[in-house]
Amino acid sequence: MTDLHPFIAGLPKAELHVHHVGSASPRIVAELAARHPDSKVPTDPEALADYFSFTHFAHFIEVYLSVVDLIRTPEDVRLLTFEVARDMARQNIRYAELTVTPFSSTRRGIDENAFMAAIEDARKAAEAELGVVLRWCFDIPGEAGLEAAEETARLAVDLRPDGLVSFGLGGPEIGVPRPQFKPYFDRAIAVGLHSVPHAGETTGPQTIWDALNDLRAERIGHGTSAAQDPKLLAHLAEHRIPLEVCPTSNLATRAVPDLDAHPVKEMVAAGVLVTINSDDPPMFGSDLNNEYAVAARLLQLDERGLAGLAKNAVEASFLDPAGKARIVAEIDAYTAAWPGR
Repeated sequence: MTDLHPFIAGLPKAELHVHHVGSASPRIVAELAARHPDSKVPTDPEALADYFSFTHFAHFIEVYLSVVDLIRTPEDVRLLTFEVARDMARQNIRYAELTVTPFSSTRRGIDENAFMAAIEDARKAAEAELGVVLRWCFDIPGEAGLEAAEETARLAVDLRPDGLVSFGLGGPEIGVPRPQFKPYFDRAIAVGLHSVPHAGETTGPQTIWDALNDLRAERIGHGTSAAQDPKLLAHLAEHRIPLEVCPTSNLATRAVPDLDAHPVKEMVAAGVLVTINSDDPPMFGSDLNNEYAVAARLLQLDERGLAGLAKNAVEASFLDPAGKARIVAEIDAYTAAWPGR
């Protein structure tokens, strides 16, 4: 089989499911840990590999929150955001909708206006200096309950930064039913934000149905269990509701037993619009380029098929039509010019 890694490395891409704090590279996490020595997070980048070995989903959340606790000042926020964009630029990611959890920072004492100013300053710098267009999804940390939902909705609706395009729901799904968050999604949707909750990652298809029916989801984060329900797959395909699939993440959090058992093949076979994403890449020892390589193997794709996946992400994004057309044209030009075409 042709080595597709060089093609993937240069392929212009968009990413729709990637977390702000979860994208911090080992170098940045170690630097932040050194700034805040009371944290249990290792200050040695090499030691972080062991620290980021997860035994189950709840353990992943515990480790994730320990890294969240390193983001304590607006300067930390700005550093993290710009460096995430720098890592994206290295992978030829042209556009990304970064999932940001402002409640995790404001509850730790960062002034809400300073937080917004920090991410917006980094966003503008990333586009000007790196050529990476960033947009925000503000998500509710589900484990923090309705207090977090109320605060996240207030920040999204009242302070709405220029880059904000969507409203989400993350964290553990077990014991955190989707319907209780309906009032907060209704408020966000009323001001023009798109609905993009996580659903069906570690729970069954009913969680996805709840996200569709109660939260009016326009895309589904993960949706791993959708393949268990043929009627749900047909609904997603018919209504062109995309799934934000994150293969290595699903393996790392034990949502799937191994990559060969990942249901992405069934999703694509059913006609669902599938996008490939990295979720929390450094924590899972991955990046978007690697996720495309995994998808190529699982779906038996060649260069043309990978270009199609890249265009899926652009189609499913909330980028403006001119921006979408620009990236699609770049993908087509790159693919047409690829040696061997």
